[in-house]
Amino acid sequence: MAENTNFDLVVVGGGPGGYVAAIRAAQLKMSVALVEREHLGGICLNWGCIPTKALLRSSEINHLLHNLDAYGFSASNVSFDIAKIVKRSRAVASQLSGGVKHLMKKHKITVFDGHGKLAGTAGALRKVAVAKDGKPLADLTAKNVILATGARARVLPGLEPDGKLVWTYKEAMVPPSMPKSLLVVGSGAIGIEFASFYRNLGAAVTVVEVLERVLPVEDEDISAFAKKAFEKQGMTIMTSASAKIARKGADDVTVAITQGGKTTEVTVDRVISAVGIVGNVENIGIEGTKVQVDRTHVVADKWLATGEPNVYAIGDLVGAPWLAHKAMHEGVICVEKIAGLKDVHAMDTSKIPGCTYCMPQVASVGLTEKAAKAKGYAVRVGKFPYIGNGKAIAMGETEGMIKTVFDAKTGELLGAHMIGAEVTELIQGYTIAKTLETTEAELMGTIFPHPTLSEMMHESVLDAYGRALHF
Repeated sequence: MAENTNFDLVVVGGGPGGYVAAIRAAQLKMSVALVEREHLGGICLNWGCIPTKALLRSSEINHLLHNLDAYGFSASNVSFDIAKIVKRSRAVASQLSGGVKHLMKKHKITVFDGHGKLAGTAGALRKVAVAKDGKPLADLTAKNVILATGARARVLPGLEPDGKLVWTYKEAMVPPSMPKSLLVVGSGAIGIEFASFYRNLGAAVTVVEVLERVLPVEDEDISAFAKKAFEKQGMTIMTSASAKIARKGADDVTVAITQGGKTTEVTVDRVISAVGIVGNVENIGIEGTKVQVDRTHVVADKWLATGEPNVYAIGDLVGAPWLAHKAMHEGVICVEKIAGLKDVHAMDTSKIPGCTYCMPQVASVGLTEKAAKAKGYAVRVGKFPYIGNGKAIAMGETEGMIKTVFDAKTGELLGAHMIGAEVTELIQGYTIAKTLETTEAELMGTIFPHPTLSEMMHESVLDAYGRALHF
């Protein structure tokens, strides 16, 4: 047990939001304690963002190796070892988790390996009780507490995970063997990424989505493009459909899928449930406080303050969008507000980019065309296809498009939507543009390097004003 248990700030949860909040507080000369019950880096570094990208990289290589002829190469007896793929993914996660541990030491942040929960007050200070394996570990006090306890997979009735035949994201990341067929329930980022991973490794994949289109938060044009691309790859896509387990065999599972009033049964090796998340609001000591919970998520204001004095909440715990970079940014905003810094900007969700690492990749920021019109904007829309870009053709990556949405009256960039190779890297250009409140005139006047994929970003802007040069 650490000698010092009194701090300026206690952060409960060591995921992306929590550990970044702790680092920023330390930079601002606060004494900081971080309480984490499992792994530094949280779900993102250990069981989410990072290791899934390692898996997807392996599946992309497998796809490329089976399509070498287009690049003038040939190879025979190409195979993969799923155990080695998983091992590499876990090693990547371990390396980054170790990196977070190093950052905690560098910034002199005291880390408590246990479960933290609010435990009342001690005068003007908040109390946080820390326990390990159900036994008390430490009683901490602090001027302020940030709750960053994250979220977990949602469980739907009739689709309960069992760890063997019905998986959550966690089991899907460490398959003991390669399934020949899967059914993925949910076509958001998590579901589609796993669908891409397993399909690119050769599994037969069916995706079931309860809403009318895949990737439902994306622009309709992007969703439609994605559906065609996935089906071209051999996926079966079933939208406006629901699924529940009909029966389980020794090593397969039969799922009843209802679509258009008709129910059919499909038997697959494994099912992946990816139907959203719920906040970890249980057993964190908020009962009897003024902390409010709405649909499993803690309610916080624009500065991430809860209804309880000196108690803040960030990240997945406070709701959508459930993204690591959103949690990190909230951690910084929250800490800087606590520190009394001037000119702290509140979170603007319209400037948060979203990225999905399926094949082809999907990325977006801001309003979709439909959402912009619903808000009353008169819009100008530009589009540019990958097939019109020299770098894309040279790469052999001609499947994709970029779409931009502008306010017709002011030239404000309202939204940008992309699908294709490396769009998760390209989207930051539009995100910077939104942060700087760049207009169409400034974007059109910007010189983009040639030959690059980024030229398509320029061309999409030009197209919105009838000035596209290469299409």
